Amino acid sequence: MGKTLLLLFVTLAPACAAFAADTVPFLPDGASQEARNKAIAGRVFEEIFNQGKFQVAEEIYARDFVNHLLHRNADLQEDQAAARAEKKAFPDLKMTVDLMVAEGDLVTVVWTFRGAHTGAGYGGLPPTGAKLELRGITVWRIVDGKIREEWTSFDQLRLYRQFVTQLKWPIIGFFSAAVVLGCILCRVTLRLRRTQPAKATS
Repeated sequence: MGKTLLLLFVTLAPACAAFAADTVPFLPDGASQEARNKAIAGRVFEEIFNQGKFQVAEEIYARDFVNHLLHRNADLQEDQAAARAEKKAFPDLKMTVDLMVAEGDLVTVVWTFRGAHTGAGYGGLPPTGAKLELRGITVWRIVDGKIREEWTSFDQLRLYRQFVTQLKWPIIGFFSAAVVLGCILCRVTLRLRRTQPAKATS
């Protein structure tokens, strides 16, 4: 009896496996490739920006990577130097993926930038302590598992407004102090000029 069941199992196993394989829904290669591309895009935000693991850029970006800026292009070295500068200026930087869509070799990501400007290295500014929140969009072209091209856009005016709003009173105080100091220097200069002719006539 045991041998009969074993023989029956060995005979029917391949047929059952084939039937199970036929019932699995077919996923086109494009779908799996898009999923892999989305995973690569997610690594940029989590590993490079959030964790500061800049060494993984060699795994993620192609050597001939091009970032298409508004008026010019930037290569991988310049792009990663800018990312390092942002992380240095915003040590607590957190990039959140709000929406990610992939189609073919393109991945589009809507992201939110949050961080406090407590370090130097952002536009030549000293640490200001300003807390910034900014939303932007990035489109990547990913070929053979590597990011080859990038297009990014965000509202720079909103960024500057946040700086000015949070630094308004310190800036006003600085300029007020500069005006007062200028008035004092002018008065001292005028007094010195008045006393010099008096000494000359005596």
